Amino acid sequence: MGNQKLKWTQEEEEALIAGIEKYGAGKWKNILVDPQFAPLLTSRSNIDLKDKWRNMNVSNGTQSSRAPKLKAAAAPSSDIVIDDSSQNDQDVKNPPRYNAMVFEALSTLKDTNGSDLNAIANFIEQKHQVPQNFRRALSSRLRTLVNQGKLEKVQNCYKLKKEASMETKPPSPKQKDVKPQRQSSVSNDVLKEAADTAAYRVADAEHKSYLADEAVKETERLSCLAEQNDAMLLLAQKLYEQCLRGETINWT
Repeated sequence: MGNQKLKWTQEEEEALIAGIEKYGAGKWKNILVDPQFAPLLTSRSNIDLKDKWRNMNVSNGTQSSRAPKLKAAAAPSSDIVIDDSSQNDQDVKNPPRYNAMVFEALSTLKDTNGSDLNAIANFIEQKHQVPQNFRRALSSRLRTLVNQGKLEKVQNCYKLKKEASMETKPPSPKQKDVKPQRQSSVSNDVLKEAADTAAYRVADAEHKSYLADEAVKETERLSCLAEQNDAMLLLAQKLYEQCLRGETINWT
């Protein structure tokens, strides 16, 4: 059940807005059971979502126009335009673009002690067009990157971890040396698997060939027996006819 006394976090608000963009206002149950939003809204109920959405609309003074803008935000857009609020909302929900901006800022600033939120925001605002609520979304994105292990937070500053910095820098000579080794390891595994498969198929083919030879031999044996049986029948018929005619049968 929801707890109305529990203060809403930035992540909960973002999940609520994203859920309304996906399902529309009033589809609170759909938002709460959606795997994308449920982990962030576990402490909220349908009434909590409804009240929070109403309060957000009232506080922003956009109750009559918010829903149409959210629907417009569903259309994909690769550029950020400050005058278009729907595109601004879409950019706030575009983590890969914000991640690239953060990595670019930290890689360029190269502060050994890390860079704080203002330094990162100032760098991005000088190089990119950003929406009005950019700093609020940037703060949330920085916390997310820290939780994902891509950034390291020291006091109020943020630093790139080695893994994250590798994503924004060209590979070093050592990395080029390592890459063929990994490919070689993968190739060896593939070749071994292919060799095992080929050996199995050869063995299976040999076994089937053996079974086929045995079947041919059995067929030939049965054919020989059938011919012998036919000869015995002919001999018996001949003896029977001789007996009927009263002829003497010589058994020697």
